[in-house]
Amino acid sequence: MEILTAAITGVGGYVPEYRLTNKILETMVDTTDEWIKTRTGVEERRILKGEGLGTSDMGMEAVKNLCEKRGIDPAEIDCLICATVTPDMLFPATANIICDKAGIKNAFSFDVEAACSGFLFALTTGAALIECGRYKKVVIVGADKMSSIVDYTDRTTCVIFGDGAGAVLLEPSKDDNGIKDSLLKSDGSGKQFLHMKAGGSLKPASIETVAAKEHFIFQEGSSVFKFAVKGMADVSFELMEKNNLKGEDIAWLVPHQANLRIIDATASRAGIPKEKVMINIQKYGNTTGATIPLCLWDWESQLKKGDNIILAAFGGGFTWGATWIKWAYDTK
Repeated sequence: MEILTAAITGVGGYVPEYRLTNKILETMVDTTDEWIKTRTGVEERRILKGEGLGTSDMGMEAVKNLCEKRGIDPAEIDCLICATVTPDMLFPATANIICDKAGIKNAFSFDVEAACSGFLFALTTGAALIECGRYKKVVIVGADKMSSIVDYTDRTTCVIFGDGAGAVLLEPSKDDNGIKDSLLKSDGSGKQFLHMKAGGSLKPASIETVAAKEHFIFQEGSSVFKFAVKGMADVSFELMEKNNLKGEDIAWLVPHQANLRIIDATASRAGIPKEKVMINIQKYGNTTGATIPLCLWDWESQLKKGDNIILAAFGGGFTWGATWIKWAYDTK
């Protein structure tokens, strides 16, 4: 029986035009450009402006960019999975809305919610759909409008997050390239350190929850930092060790863009030099589910067929994981 491997065969991305720089944030909260850059590495972040625009609009643009570059009709897509923590609405799924806006008429679609690890969780799910042999073209979208749940009077969170979307196409591999292995983990006890208090079934929206600002991100920074450093670094090392990979075997590390210090710690633990690490946090900030596909979008022209790539993420919940990919194509 033929063993199928799912390969990334195309990448698309989208970031809004508006740039919220550190200098602008200095006029909004008690912070400085130096303080932000030193602690996070962020210099600016993109913000989606405009009435009636949500996560699906960015996801749709990323998918359209992907289809145009790859030269495929949206009608060819079998399934679309969207990783997001900022859905347009509780239901229907943002993936459904993206499909409608992008003209994808022959696919089933659903959302995955695993915070900043969402893209990796969705990627592994999509790969399984390809590997079972029933589906030929699966699109994975990571998209978040983080500005919709950020309190711009809270300097501990508003300096970190931005808006954006990235998308990849998965297809059956005809050679040894593709998604080779993943290690994905979660620990629900971490919810106390990073969450949004209200808006779910546990604490539905009310006048009181809105007044108390409980529909914004809450983060206990020092605890999250400690867990993230250990989680991302350890799982990347564990995945490489499991597959007999050394730092010199890796062409690129693609870490979730949470914090520059977390990225550096992950690279160090994996034995991967900084010049092999994709870093764009300085221009986009933390776009949650979109950070990893946006890195692939930015670096696509430098990727070569057969490159060993490690994707790594850590998110609220807690969720974390790493994925090993052998890149499937040379960019034309």
